[in-house]
Amino acid sequence: MAESGGRRVNAPSALSLSEPGTLPAFVRRAAEMLAAASSAAEVLDARDHAAMAYDAAKRAARLATAKGAHDEVVAAVYRAQADALEIESLAKRRLADEYDAALERGDVAGHGGRRGNQFAKVRDGNLATASDVGLSRPEIFEARRIRNAVEREPGIIRRVLEDILDAGDEPTKARLRKELGGPIRKIRAAQQALKKQRRAVREIELAGKIVALPDRRYGTIYADPEWRFEPYSRETGMDRAADNHYPTSPTDEIAARDVASIAADDCALFLWATAPMLPDALYVMDMWGFAYVTHCVWIKVRAGEARGPGYWFTGEHELLLVGTRGNVPAPAPGTQFPSFLIAPVTEHSAKPEEFLERIEAYFPNLPKIELNRRGPARRGWDAWGAEAAPPEPEA
Repeated sequence: MAESGGRRVNAPSALSLSEPGTLPAFVRRAAEMLAAASSAAEVLDARDHAAMAYDAAKRAARLATAKGAHDEVVAAVYRAQADALEIESLAKRRLADEYDAALERGDVAGHGGRRGNQFAKVRDGNLATASDVGLSRPEIFEARRIRNAVEREPGIIRRVLEDILDAGDEPTKARLRKELGGPIRKIRAAQQALKKQRRAVREIELAGKIVALPDRRYGTIYADPEWRFEPYSRETGMDRAADNHYPTSPTDEIAARDVASIAADDCALFLWATAPMLPDALYVMDMWGFAYVTHCVWIKVRAGEARGPGYWFTGEHELLLVGTRGNVPAPAPGTQFPSFLIAPVTEHSAKPEEFLERIEAYFPNLPKIELNRRGPARRGWDAWGAEAAPPEPEA
């Protein structure tokens, strides 16, 4: 008996597999097991059976090569090794389907879930973890890669293995993985292009729905509130406070603004916060009706040796929080900007326009408004705030 991922399967010894005719028969048995498999556990057994046949063939090939065996003998062993590898790969392809079906049923918690990485029901009907049944996260990833390749070209595993054999090379797992890399990259590129196209259509459709509303609503809100930060001492800590440059407001007053009334049911909020005001910003985001999803960092470049204010650290960055309500389409894969931007500091509290450009790239069609805008509204945006001004006339 041999153990595989917590399960015990019948396995012949390496010595018995080296006997004439035994190895091809063992490979055929793996193929029969896979063809008859009707559950995840049975597919796993077939995969393990094929894996043992592959390992035995690999050892036999190395031994035959070391002893200077005839080329036909080595070729026959390579053939058995390739057959076992094909069966193992096709079993993994089926496991990808089994695993994703378990995800759909709720038997698997998915990435970072509280129930762990649980997989299908095993023989006794109880849930087992992926490692218990011999399926790790890397194996799940590989299984999906193989499935994508096979779905695009059903005979690709056999074709690649035949090319390796025709070249007189050993059909190893590493070689198969390498040869599948090119087709899989093309598949991924095609999938990303399709997702990008679908996402663009969703953004246009959402924009149309929002524009059609009787009251002015926005699918994108960009806000830079006039946060009031209380220093340790108003007597000694106000020399660099924002109050010296513009009126500030208490957090509760900012949170009470009826931003929800101008937000569409499906809307993205981009909210600026300094590091010490992060808890306040998250509170405001929640009060405005948005759920935090991520953030971007502005890394500030100051002139000369200038540094920002701070107690524990000097403030050399600010956070642009992202929150959503409803169903807002995230950027398509491959189109995301980095989670940071290095840009110079200009006048007090002014933010780099590149952040607005990034938002426009993500949501070119959604109605947009900038809260606490200074000066004329950016073209294509509405603006609100004590220092906001009408947009400049087009040239």
